[in-house]
Order: sequence, then structure tokens, then C-alpha cells
Amino acid sequence: MIKLHGIEKVYRIGDNTVRALDNVNVNVEKGEFTAILGTSGSGKSTLMNIIGCLDKAGAGEYLLCGQNVLNLSERSLSYIRNRKIGFIFQGFNLIPTLTAAENVELPLTYRRAGKRERQRLAAAALDLVGLSGRSSHKPSELSGGQQQRVAIARAIAASPDLILADEPCGNLDSKSGKKVMDTLTELNRQGKTIVLITHDENAAKSAGKIIRLCDGKVV
Repeated sequence: MIKLHGIEKVYRIGDNTVRALDNVNVNVEKGEFTAILGTSGSGKSTLMNIIGCLDKAGAGEYLLCGQNVLNLSERSLSYIRNRKIGFIFQGFNLIPTLTAAENVELPLTYRRAGKRERQRLAAAALDLVGLSGRSSHKPSELSGGQQQRVAIARAIAASPDLILADEPCGNLDSKSGKKVMDTLTELNRQGKTIVLITHDENAAKSAGKIIRLCDGKVV
């Protein structure tokens, strides 16, 4: 599903050059649960942005579902982000004035799905993450772990090819974090392809494959 070959990313800050990614090669097969593990400054966030089509590499090749995405227009990249990738962020990014169900439905509106279809997909996604009884609750009425599971439901509602999770337990206590990782593990058992970006060794152990980054290189 993902093939990264010879990926390089260099930032220039004043007179200094920072090589964030240095000849990175990564493969992720369909149905895999892969963790990209590294400390702050290792390059994992830069790699996540490239995998998620939020940024482009300076050199190399990136194939997503067989399509070379590095030379695509911003409009094409936006389409891929909306159709092929479900994002889960550390900060949840839920809209406080909307219910759980409405938050899950929101990305579906950009696909021009009808109201009934949006409601059906949102209900099914919330059921998958064990929150069918909380669909009418707003984020302030949910725990941190529940909010993150709403964010997971939002990411999977439209059945994207790839789920990209960026430090999904970073703002959670250990008990809530375990529930979130259990949810991701169960989704992987159901066939979802998951790439987890994390600095947490324990979270990474949930994955079937761990790719460790250090100073921009796969080690």
C-alpha cells in the first residue's frame, strides 16, 4: 500500500541545514499495523506529513496504492487526503459545538454524501469504537479517551485505504490510552491498514511491525 524509496527532506533555517529525512525506505503492506517509532527530532513527524500527503519530499519516490503522489497538484493531494487517508491526531480536533455523531459526519459532507448516508456511516463507525450510546453527546460531555475514539470513528467512517494515527494516546492517561490502542488493534484485525506515529515504546508494541527512526534515518 505504501512504498517510500530514497525519501529525503531538508530544511534550511538561516545559514543552517537540517536533514530531517535521509534516504528513508519504508514499505507497508495492505492490512498491516505498522508503528513508526522515534524520539523528538528523529524525523517521524516529517515522515508522517509526507505519508499523509500534507508535505512533499525533496527527493525520492512515494507510491500510495500504486500511485506516485510526489508530483501531484495540491488539488489532487487534497482529494487523496479526503478519499484514501483517515487521520487521527493527538489533539482530537473535534468541534465542540457538534455532537459525536455530527463530528463523525463532518468529513463525509466533503464527499457530498447524502444526509441519510452520513448518518448511517457515522452510526456504524461509532458502534465499531464502542460509542453508539454516546452519539448525541458533545465533546465536553465525553472523557479524553472517548473523544479520541470519536476521532477514530471520524477517521474510519468512509472506509479509507489507510488510517494514519499521530500520537493518538499523547494526551491520555494510561487507562484511556490502552482503550484507544485496543480499538486500533481491533480495527487492524478487521483488515484496516494502520500506520502509528509515536515516541511511546509501549504503544508501538501493539503494532505488528516497528520502524525505528533516529536522526532522519531508519535504524
